Amino acid sequence: MRTLVLNAGFEPLAVISFKRALVLVMGGKATVVASDRGHPVVCSSGSWERPSVIVLTRYVRIPGGRRIPVSRRGVLRRDGQRCAYCGHSASTVDHVLPRSRGGADSWENLVACCLRCNNIKGDRTPTEMGWQLRIIPRMPHGTAWLVRGVERPQPDWSEYLAPAA
Repeated sequence: MRTLVLNAGFEPLAVISFKRALVLVMGGKATVVASDRGHPVVCSSGSWERPSVIVLTRYVRIPGGRRIPVSRRGVLRRDGQRCAYCGHSASTVDHVLPRSRGGADSWENLVACCLRCNNIKGDRTPTEMGWQLRIIPRMPHGTAWLVRGVERPQPDWSEYLAPAA
């Protein structure tokens, strides 16, 4: 069982275990907003409902902009597991501007790619190949990208999560 943690302003911060959430609630650092009523936690000091969503009592300031780290899994997820060149199922990532030519490991330079297109393209740019990208590679945004664990949201979290745009 996982618990969604909301900041005092009700924006999603993290997904934690229900045990950690219960410790925050019992310590007075958070209050329960939604709970799983069917499965209470029983201990020597009493019975507690398993928290599904908690809100912190104090606002936690997140330093700077929340940048999403680039990863192979993230690029594949952003592009919907589809090759940016041919549209078939993608299993690898490709640098639009090859690394050997100064291409960076960034959201704007990486795209999902099928093995066939990746091997054909090699160390060239899409322009040199006469290919066009089916997508414009950008850094993803939205709650689902900023908060770990929100990829598999629980039904009672929907009102607290902004739709992914």
